[in-house]
Amino acid sequence: MTNVLRIGNAGGYWGDDLAVLRRQVEGGPIDVVTADFLAEITMSILQKQFQRDPQMGYARDFVTQMKEVMPIAMKRGVTIITNAGGVRPDNCVRALQALADEMKLTPRLGLVGGDGLLSDLDQWHRDGVDMSNMDDGRGFAEVVSRVTSANAYFGASPVVRALEMNAQFIVTGRVTDTGITLAPMMHHFGWSPTDYDLLAAGIVAGHILECGAQSTGGNFTDWRTVPTFDNIGYPIVEMNADGSFVITKHEGTGGMVTVSTVKEQLVYEMGDPLSYITPDVVVDFSSIRVEADGPDRVRVWGVRGAQPTPYIKVSMSYQEGYKASGAVVVSGPDARAKCEAFGDILWGRLPKFDETLTEYVGADSTWGPLSPTRESSEVLLRFGVRDADRDKVAAFSKMLPALILSGPPGVAVTGGRPPVQDVVAYWPCLVPRELCKAHVEVHEGDKVETDDLTFSTGKGTGSLEELAPTEIAAGPKLIGRTRKVRLSDLAHGRSGDKGDTCNIGVVARHASLYPWLRDNVTAAMVKKRFEGIAHGKVERFEVPNIDALNFLLHESLGGGGTLSLHIDAQGKTLSHALLAAEFEVDEAWLQIAGL
Repeated sequence: MTNVLRIGNAGGYWGDDLAVLRRQVEGGPIDVVTADFLAEITMSILQKQFQRDPQMGYARDFVTQMKEVMPIAMKRGVTIITNAGGVRPDNCVRALQALADEMKLTPRLGLVGGDGLLSDLDQWHRDGVDMSNMDDGRGFAEVVSRVTSANAYFGASPVVRALEMNAQFIVTGRVTDTGITLAPMMHHFGWSPTDYDLLAAGIVAGHILECGAQSTGGNFTDWRTVPTFDNIGYPIVEMNADGSFVITKHEGTGGMVTVSTVKEQLVYEMGDPLSYITPDVVVDFSSIRVEADGPDRVRVWGVRGAQPTPYIKVSMSYQEGYKASGAVVVSGPDARAKCEAFGDILWGRLPKFDETLTEYVGADSTWGPLSPTRESSEVLLRFGVRDADRDKVAAFSKMLPALILSGPPGVAVTGGRPPVQDVVAYWPCLVPRELCKAHVEVHEGDKVETDDLTFSTGKGTGSLEELAPTEIAAGPKLIGRTRKVRLSDLAHGRSGDKGDTCNIGVVARHASLYPWLRDNVTAAMVKKRFEGIAHGKVERFEVPNIDALNFLLHESLGGGGTLSLHIDAQGKTLSHALLAAEFEVDEAWLQIAGL
């Protein structure tokens, strides 16, 4: 066993740069490479593909990547782990086996399945298993007849079993983003499923890695400071047996690894920092300590964890009617007024829908009422509808092109009749973990080894007692003169989604600015800022150990995922809408910020 395990990430979502897997394998010393392909939206897409073709249901791009990487990884002994299996990891493994046969290779291919629970739901419902929607409390009876897929979120344990069975390339179904990174750590160092502090460290490392280049300069607030985005390096964790680790990247690659890039990724989709729940462990993000460790190296330590909950999260998709969206380009002069006239004409000719949306892309589609200007020389006028009646949605689809010659002038055609799409909505719930069983297979040519695992909880070595409060620097002596500045002058930010809730994390640019951030960027201020966007409550969580605040904006994404009609259905732009907010700030604080 080596003292340090090097695990690299080669993708943060289905659609990421396909060349990264080979770059990570060949770019320098590496033991394991992971690639995350799955999200709730991705699972819905893969389920649709499987319904159309029973040989599909997985991220086919991974097989394309492995065509050039498999022989190199086998020669170098690099393990590759991915959840690209989607809703049918067995189909993905069959495709990999066919690829290996074509190249006359005999890799040990691991398969982790069993997360598909669709066939169990009716019996569980009859048995009284509570599968209420964990976001809004609706009872499962409301959708039971319309469910099209159901997948448990497995953690690291079944992947560890595949590693114990000497699999080199492991394909999973719905294993968590962090679980595919934690598993090789548990296997390599012999960490027990009840070594909760160590598991928590592995989860934090996985959280930093899971979104690819987001921790190495991608999507970074201060994007102009990134040396180059060409050949951007993807993150690598150097994990130690004691749970401390360093985030870095291969030498000679673009991007950068700094305390700020790592902190921005830490607050991404964080939720409650005191209780970051995974199938393996509950992590206390307030225990994380971060410091620079040299050029493109950031050290993380001190992470604490506790026993996981008795439940496993299950992600279901269900039929929820139909939707369509389409657009035309409207040019100036008076582009906005023309757009509004087009909207009046369109909606006046159509019946009422369950939901409609009009967006002025280039004016206010992503920030909505927060947009700084209403006028633009050209606007992509985007309309969307959703309804249970397919015929009504089809009527919208036919009416939109009919506006091009019967409304205001200066319209450019951008496409034909918008297609009517099935809406597959998201239903998250919790079920007792003992109801779930993982299935593990390892294929080597024609030979197949199998094993099954059940899930349980037990007391372990976690230490999630109350931590000593983080020392917060005292504020400066105020000067009494103020200037108006944007929040972006004082903080970084990043946002993401969980269902219909947008998470916005804000990180002070300097530890000494955190008291100002805490006192001025309140839940009430954020709620007012996003009036008309955040229709539910806004929660704020303080994370002083990384000089951060985390906000949850409930009911802010138009239903979220595939249900939403919004162009930014995942709230990726909303952190910058918050960072654009202006404050009158005493010059003593501005001196700390270097302004």
